[in-house]
Amino acid sequence: MRVALLGPTSVEAEDGTPVDIGGARVRMLVARLALDPGRAVPTTTLIDDLWGEQPPADAVNALQSLVSRLRKVCPVALEPGGYRLGVATEDVDVFRFERLRAAGRLDEALGLWRGEALADVRDAPFAAPTAARLEEARLSAEEDRFRTGELDVAALTAMHEKHPLRERLAGLLMRALCAQGRQSDALHVYAEVRDRLADELGVDPSQELQDVHLAALRGELGPRAVVDRLPVRLTSFVGRDDELAEIAGLLGQSRLVTLVGPGGAGKTRLATEVAARHPLHGKGRVWFAALAGVRAAEDLAGAVLGAFELSFVADPMRRASESMSRIAEVLGAGESVLVLDNCEHLIGAAAEFTTDLLRRVPNLRILATSREPLAIDGESLCPIGPLAVPDGQVDVSGFGAVRLFLDRANAVRPGFALDESTVDDVRLICRRLDGMPLALELAAARLRSMTIRQITQRLDDRFRLLTSGSRTALPRQRTLRAVVEWSWDLLTEEELRLARRLAVFPAGAGLDAIEEVCLPDALYVLTSLVEKSIVDVIELDGEARYRMLETIRVYAAEQLDASGEKREFVNRFRHYYRELTDRWEPLTRTARQIEAIKVYETEQDSIVAALRGALDDRDAGLAADLLSGVFWYWLIKGDNERAETSVRDLLTLGDELPADILATFRAMQLIMAAVPGLPDSNDTVQVIEDCVNTGATQKYPSLAIALPMLAFLSQNRELARREVARAAASEYPWARAAADWALSFILSDEGDLDGAELARDRAYDQFVAVGDRWGSAMTLGMKAAFVSHTGDNLAAIALYQRGLDAAQELGSLDDSVQQRWRLAVEYARLGDHAAAEREVVEAERYVQNIGNDQMAMMIGYARAEVVLRAGKIAQARDLSSRFKESATSSSVLGSFVAEWAAMLDARIAIADGTPDEAEARIVVAVKTTSERGDMPDLSTATELLALVRHAQGRTDAAAELLALAQLLRGRLDLGDPDVRRLVAELGEPERLTIIKAEALQRIREEAGISES
Repeated sequence: MRVALLGPTSVEAEDGTPVDIGGARVRMLVARLALDPGRAVPTTTLIDDLWGEQPPADAVNALQSLVSRLRKVCPVALEPGGYRLGVATEDVDVFRFERLRAAGRLDEALGLWRGEALADVRDAPFAAPTAARLEEARLSAEEDRFRTGELDVAALTAMHEKHPLRERLAGLLMRALCAQGRQSDALHVYAEVRDRLADELGVDPSQELQDVHLAALRGELGPRAVVDRLPVRLTSFVGRDDELAEIAGLLGQSRLVTLVGPGGAGKTRLATEVAARHPLHGKGRVWFAALAGVRAAEDLAGAVLGAFELSFVADPMRRASESMSRIAEVLGAGESVLVLDNCEHLIGAAAEFTTDLLRRVPNLRILATSREPLAIDGESLCPIGPLAVPDGQVDVSGFGAVRLFLDRANAVRPGFALDESTVDDVRLICRRLDGMPLALELAAARLRSMTIRQITQRLDDRFRLLTSGSRTALPRQRTLRAVVEWSWDLLTEEELRLARRLAVFPAGAGLDAIEEVCLPDALYVLTSLVEKSIVDVIELDGEARYRMLETIRVYAAEQLDASGEKREFVNRFRHYYRELTDRWEPLTRTARQIEAIKVYETEQDSIVAALRGALDDRDAGLAADLLSGVFWYWLIKGDNERAETSVRDLLTLGDELPADILATFRAMQLIMAAVPGLPDSNDTVQVIEDCVNTGATQKYPSLAIALPMLAFLSQNRELARREVARAAASEYPWARAAADWALSFILSDEGDLDGAELARDRAYDQFVAVGDRWGSAMTLGMKAAFVSHTGDNLAAIALYQRGLDAAQELGSLDDSVQQRWRLAVEYARLGDHAAAEREVVEAERYVQNIGNDQMAMMIGYARAEVVLRAGKIAQARDLSSRFKESATSSSVLGSFVAEWAAMLDARIAIADGTPDEAEARIVVAVKTTSERGDMPDLSTATELLALVRHAQGRTDAAAELLALAQLLRGRLDLGDPDVRRLVAELGEPERLTIIKAEALQRIREEAGISES
């Protein structure tokens, strides 16, 4: 529990929840007990402090009553010495204020105040003197803050007007006014204070205030020209706001702060900006020593003397020690800050120099920049990495890397802006250049002679591209290559060997991978490369992961190639990831699925690099193994585009591939193409037989789901059932679950809804048993759709939510979005339009964050149905137009675009009261669904046509169409409120005994579709 008295009295629970403590007298009791936290306050003291000279007749009982009320919400204990409030001193803001003030942390201390102390209990006898004491402490703290920080004339004036007799405050205001050149105003303040003291107190000003007055008269407090010893800042400072605050905080706590990071990260510019903003800079007490040009350790002290604009000529044997004495003498004249820039090539000498100087000058703070730490006692490190880079976000304007690039781009090409024509290129430049400031500045400089597109097209040749640095910069900062070479030249032979080999990893690696591929027992060499900012290290799930910035990796790759080692270590890299994927792929269909997915997510870039390299080298066996090892992970995660591209590229190797692999991935290619188009029946039969004859079905469990569905989608029911039976007889439990999942499609299409439901239940139970969340999520989505058809929208919503939870746990993009938008539509069908809107918005936000245009298109379709169900017809029509425009230019729906658009437009026209327009639209859907023999989808189209006929006044035709739809699907979609209303008006449709072929024929005739 925490108690706040520096303002109105308030109490909070440990989690921050406010506690209602009741009326005024109870608040007085809380405040009084909190002033003695953890100690018993005598009963007589409490009575005197709460009621003073007029206690109630039965004061003890009155006090007990107050305590009883307080005990309901606060820990109050009765002890032999009185009553005790169970709070620690640190939990009462009064005592936190005093501790922080004593420690000199004045901003934090004053930040605790929320108004006047004890503001709401001032009527209590104890409150007035306590509040006065606290107010005095507050004013003293504010004066201390001004004395140690910047003198703000406006703030000091406001305080002085409230407290005109505080002489210390008047003296501070006089100093601030003089510092602005307002000597006469300062003297006027003194005259006013002197007169008030005489009139109201009959005393003269204190000696301290008289001394300030005399100094003002002599002109000793006037503004002084500030000596700026920092490098000239010719460009604006962009980004790094968080780092600026962090470094300023570190300098307030530590006497040595070292900015460490790779070359080109902007350490020098950042250190300069920190120094320029330091309070001592305004007092001329900041020095900057550039060490980049110092080649020998013995010249370091002389370089620092040069920064002081001092020279020293003496006996060379005495020069170093006497130079240090001169440096210490200058810095020791007052509080000082010294910036030591670029220490990495003199790291040992810089460490010794810094240690000696800090020992000699107690009031000195040093800000150093280096590519590795000085590694001395008391050093605070501040790693400086790349600027923030966009990663798929739509709005990239706020990222530090983008802001810097745009700022420098405008300097060389005024008017350059971030718009639709440039945003993709700017995003790519920032990402490919790792957000490194120098690289971004060099790239922006190229806009003098190139277009933004020309720059992005040449990023693979970055060392030739980025050569337009400032002529006045140090040679090592004029080109990107020079920046990297400066760091490279500081490495030992063993460090060079490991650094160049690390280039084979495109996105970093763990220690095990590095030791397996690059160098046994690599840890100590690796940590040395981290210290020297060649390699970066992050912690991922408790494990260290090492990576190079892309620019350093490109340079390292050049060195690897030049060393003659490239082929050996590229091969070791690729075989390592073949073994890794072979080990983890089976686990993607088990209870260790999440663990396996995390491994794939971490290693995906390396796996892809290994696969692309094997494909480029036409190493068929290795490429096949790598794709087999990662393919199912891509499908689970919804990375369909990458999967399709890789399968297509692998199949170009043709007969070079093992026969079982060739058959398997031809099947996968067909199943991925099944939506947006139906597979060719002849191709399907041949591919399935090839999978069986080559033994692929025994080797690749994913075929247990792919082959039955491939046969089903090609409308070969007999072959589909054969492959279901084959999968059902598998020794693998996952394959048997997949068999039931595929069987449920076949039974649903045949109208055997009970059988389909049993098959789905078996599939779900088996997927859960093996721990496959992907299979579970898919099955839950199917179960939800069929439960919805019964009219139980709430049960369907619960199933969709479970499916969404499973998909999100899995991190599957496609499945998460599909579950979310179906959940939104189901809420709309239920009539809970607020919930439907919430789910659509959440789905839109999710898609926007991952930047997937195809998913965004699907969510647009779902939103159209959601707003239509809410009665917003005009908005639904507009969304339909947008969907058709985007879907027509995309391949994701293929031949289904016209069908989906027709169904949506038909619903809109029905809702708008234009059934003839709706009929024209729905005919398209009836035609496409009947031609491909998709009975569930044809049933939906038939129900819509029934709604159209009813709206046209043709109730007999509407009733017959409902009966036909019921026959095709096995039941009507009673989860659709429009269908429910139609059934309520026309009655339950009759059960037809005709075969489905005749039903299909009747529907087509009713829709006016010619059989020619």
